[in-house]
Amino acid sequence: MIIVTVGMQLGFDRLIAAMDALAPSLGMPVIAQTGKGSYQPRNMEARVKIAPAEFEALMGEARLVVAHAGIGTVLTAARCAKPILLMPRRADLGEHRNDHQLATVGKLAGRPGILVAADESELEPRIAEGLALTDWSATRSPTAQQLHAALAAFIENRPL
Repeated sequence: MIIVTVGMQLGFDRLIAAMDALAPSLGMPVIAQTGKGSYQPRNMEARVKIAPAEFEALMGEARLVVAHAGIGTVLTAARCAKPILLMPRRADLGEHRNDHQLATVGKLAGRPGILVAADESELEPRIAEGLALTDWSATRSPTAQQLHAALAAFIENRPL
């Protein structure tokens, strides 16, 4: 299963529409958390929001996460040991206030388990790469693991 998430604050119709177009050819269920977007998917299960416990369960089942370049989503995918494909929102397309998501993918691109699609034309080949990943986890020191867990808990509003 592939889970697509765009966060709760904004919609991201460009990503949702592109994934909806690809969904029939992916050979597995695609579940999308669409946020406040206006595009209504026809080829994948879509929900405006998903409760945290259910989202956690879906992340556990997913083979790949496809998402906006939100750092909370990146941390959740890392905590759940899932590869993630990021497509950043763009300010010039009215998808965000500024281009901080472009900066985010610029810093994260090339890290183990993190793939980037600059736009919707790159989604299909990057999805294939993400689904083909078998051993992408990077070795982290115990201190780095502890820091990552604390940051993820803080961002996800969980107890530290």
